Amino acid sequence: MNLTTWISDTQYLLSVEFVQHAIIAAALLGLLSGVIAPLIVVRQQSFAVHGTAELALMGAAAALLFGLNVGGGAVIGSVVAAVLLALLGMKQQDAAVGVVMSFGLGLSVLFIHLYPGRSSTAFSLLTGQIVGVSAASLWILVAVTVVVVAAVAIFWRPLLFASADPLMAQASGIKVHAISVGFAVLVGLTTSQSVQIVGALLVMALLITPGAAAVAITANPLKAVALAVIFAEVSAVGGLLLSLAPGLPVSVFVTTISFLIYLVCRLIAWVRGRGAQRDEDALKRRLHDQHHH
Repeated sequence: MNLTTWISDTQYLLSVEFVQHAIIAAALLGLLSGVIAPLIVVRQQSFAVHGTAELALMGAAAALLFGLNVGGGAVIGSVVAAVLLALLGMKQQDAAVGVVMSFGLGLSVLFIHLYPGRSSTAFSLLTGQIVGVSAASLWILVAVTVVVVAAVAIFWRPLLFASADPLMAQASGIKVHAISVGFAVLVGLTTSQSVQIVGALLVMALLITPGAAAVAITANPLKAVALAVIFAEVSAVGGLLLSLAPGLPVSVFVTTISFLIYLVCRLIAWVRGRGAQRDEDALKRRLHDQHHH
């Protein structure tokens, strides 16, 4: 496929209504993921996101089987997962995630197996199906985006404090446990939306990678959120645009862009680290020389 055909095909597809819906969905998802990703990384809950995604998948698969709204099913599944993980996993987070995740996956396999319709519809729950985002799902996505972004903005300070130093936060009278459950619900809502677009298997590309990339190059929490939003937008919207003409799965492009951004950020951090190390070594030498003179 040469460049001119690629550009003309993409231009044509951009005029189609369902593709426009998909772009709005990708942009909203980028905002949603970017806002929450750095907090997930700071709280070291990357594995929990994976567990939540499997229950969102279970909810979506159940909704598909019983002919209900898949988006609504994913939301219910992931919120149940989030609350379960917050309650079960206070002390043994990893073990609880493993238990909840395998249970969710087992049921998902059953529901997908029992689904009488096209297997590609069920498969898209695993790998994402952004181009099939319905108007109803788009409205759910808008609502979830508003709720999550507003909640993070309102509870930003206690949330950050409880994430960075839970013991200190508890000593200061912040309800750390309540914040954990609340944050888990926000993660659940965000995950449920990502499952529909990038699929349950690739949720990490939007919910972890942009946050990890941002945290690698800045220690300022607000800057990290701003950068994570930019990275997630570039991955989600960029991935969608690149996938249109060749007709390949969106998630392939989303994950690749996301990974490349992460590698670049790690490289920047490494170069800076070496610079900082050099400055430190030079300072030590200077102090050493002064000491001997």
